[in-house]
Amino acid sequence: MEIRDGIEMTCYQNETEWLNARRSWIGGSDSSVVLGCNPWKSNVDLWREKTGRRTPDDLSANALVNYGKAAEEHLRELFALDYKPRGLMVHYKPFNMWTNKNYPWAHASLDGWLSSRKSGDQFGILEIKTATINSAAQAEKWKQKIPVNYYCQLLHYMAVTDAAYAYLSAQLKYEIDGEEIEARTKRYYLQRTPEIEEQIVYLMEKERDFAGYIDL
Repeated sequence: MEIRDGIEMTCYQNETEWLNARRSWIGGSDSSVVLGCNPWKSNVDLWREKTGRRTPDDLSANALVNYGKAAEEHLRELFALDYKPRGLMVHYKPFNMWTNKNYPWAHASLDGWLSSRKSGDQFGILEIKTATINSAAQAEKWKQKIPVNYYCQLLHYMAVTDAAYAYLSAQLKYEIDGEEIEARTKRYYLQRTPEIEEQIVYLMEKERDFAGYIDL
C-alpha cells in the first residue's frame, strides 16, 4: 500500500479480488454513466448493478475487450519508450486501486501513473484505449478530441489521485467491411487548469449524489 496526502493505493493479489473490490465503488468507467452520457449503459442500469438488482454483463468472451486487455501492456511500453526522452517516467502495478478520503465512494484503477523531472515530479495519469473505427460517426468522436465517456473517466481519475495532468493513449484501427485499412496511435493531453478543476468538481458532486442512492 502507498499513501500520499490522504490518497491510498492498494494492489490486490489477483484479478478476482480486484474485480470484487471494484464493484463496491464508483470507478472511472462509471463516471460517464452517472452523468447519463455513456453510449453503452444507462445510469439506471448502473444503479441496478450497484444495488444488486442486475448482474453486470459478462464481457469475458468479448473479442474487442480481450484484445484491449492484451494490448495494454504493449501500448504502455510504447508510450514509455516514446516519452522517456521528454523526461516522463511511467509506473504501473497490476490490480491497483486508488482511493481518496475526500471521495469515499470513488476508486481509480489506473493503466499507469506518471512522473516528470521537468515538472517538479508532478503526479500524472496514463489511460490506454483501443478502438475499432468503422463509421464516420465513430471517427468524428476521436477527431482532435477525447470521446466524452473517456473524458469523464480522466476527470474522475484526476480527482481521486489529485493528478496535475493526464494522457490518453489510444490505438485506433480503421476498418471497412471488416477489413483493416489503417492503424493509428493517437495521444491526448489534459492539464489541470481552473476550467478543468470546475469540471472535476461538477463530476464529483454528481457522483456523490448518485452514491447516496446506492448507500456507498
